[in-house]
Amino acid sequence: MITDEIYQTLTYGGVVARSIVDVVPDLAGQTVLVSGVAKTYAMTGWRVGWMVAPPEIARAAATLQSYLCSKVNNIAQLAALAALTGPQGPVEAMRQAFARRRTLILDRLRAVPGVEAPTPDGAFYVYADVRGLLGRSWRGATAGTSLEFADLLLDRAGVAAVPGEAFGPSGYLRFSYALGDREIVEGIDRLAAFVDATG
Repeated sequence: MITDEIYQTLTYGGVVARSIVDVVPDLAGQTVLVSGVAKTYAMTGWRVGWMVAPPEIARAAATLQSYLCSKVNNIAQLAALAALTGPQGPVEAMRQAFARRRTLILDRLRAVPGVEAPTPDGAFYVYADVRGLLGRSWRGATAGTSLEFADLLLDRAGVAAVPGEAFGPSGYLRFSYALGDREIVEGIDRLAAFVDATG
């Protein structure tokens, strides 16, 4: 079993992200935990991560890695060490900012007819149900899938969203709230204006 724990500190409303090996300790011998500094410490692009695995899997991964690349650059390693061992106050401040932005984007998305937005317990995305928008005509173009709708939204409203097809079923869009309040408001306002312009 491979479990990605990259968002484990970015939870809201008292939700605690528990590792599968804490819940089912018997799985420890067959589980690979992966994480990194990209999300919690806003170090996306630094490419610093780790895995915790049974020794034989760790050795095999180290062998494979040695043929793929030499190592993470020294500056990134030192920055990651400083992030992991330094004061964690900024992490909590960022988590609180995300919690506030989560409320902002949910309020705005839920005001758009045809969009349903469940409350996420973690990370910094809303996975909105847009099935109520599919099949409509958008100034001469019809979006039958969330992929088609995402393309129209980007082309005609300048709003980027990841379509549900990237994760499985069509009918959903993933919106990030890892940006400023003004950008969130402008993006959802553009979405709302686009939705209003059917026909």
